[in-house]
Amino acid sequence: MDFEGKVVLITGAAGGIGKETARLFAEQGAKLSLVDMDAQALESLVNELDLKDYLLQTADVTSEEQVQNFVLQTKEKYGKIDVFFNNAGIEGKIASIVETTEENLDKVLSVNIKGVFFGLKHVMATMMKQKFGSIINTSSITGLKGSLGLAPYSASKHAVLGLTKTAALESAGMGIRVNAICPGYVETRMMQSIEQGRGPEYANQMRERALSKVPMNRYAQSHEIAELVLFLASDKATFITGSHYLIDGGNLA
Repeated sequence: MDFEGKVVLITGAAGGIGKETARLFAEQGAKLSLVDMDAQALESLVNELDLKDYLLQTADVTSEEQVQNFVLQTKEKYGKIDVFFNNAGIEGKIASIVETTEENLDKVLSVNIKGVFFGLKHVMATMMKQKFGSIINTSSITGLKGSLGLAPYSASKHAVLGLTKTAALESAGMGIRVNAICPGYVETRMMQSIEQGRGPEYANQMRERALSKVPMNRYAQSHEIAELVLFLASDKATFITGSHYLIDGGNLA
């Protein structure tokens, strides 16, 4: 999968999956526009990956103005956007529906739905003018089922699949493909946060419960998720759009 000279825009770039995806794209020759709220983490990522051709942008994906700006800045620097990994997301606080606060609900839905929507809106506008592009949205296994204690997160990831299908339909005749990935349990900060959501004393119990649902008996590594993103972004997937890809070690089998 050759991305030499291709321009790849990644949100949530400093997180586990975002960082590994940036690493693989860079190894394949891509130019990277990396977006995250954590400026220090972005700088650390550049040093860790030893990137050569990149643009770092600190932004909040819940702000349409900031999303529009990082899309424009990417286009101004590189002249195009070949691939958009619409990846930024949060899990929120672990709580049952009756315990969930309006503040937590609003925050999760804002990042995970509005953030994805704004990214689609402004990147698709650019790609429609170009007449080419591939977009990969990050949903989740919880976009395909319920999840105890994560109602806002599960609802938001279901919504990402609806946005993916609609965006694919609206752009299919313009050389643009839009797909989603649905990771299961991945060895990342987010998963550690979920494990400890009811308290650190329950973390091991939560991990054992999660692993009991995975036939492969382990969590995914971030690079395994990143490989799927690269495939969907590549010329090996030219007839794939409007689809979602489960990558969960057999969890839902």
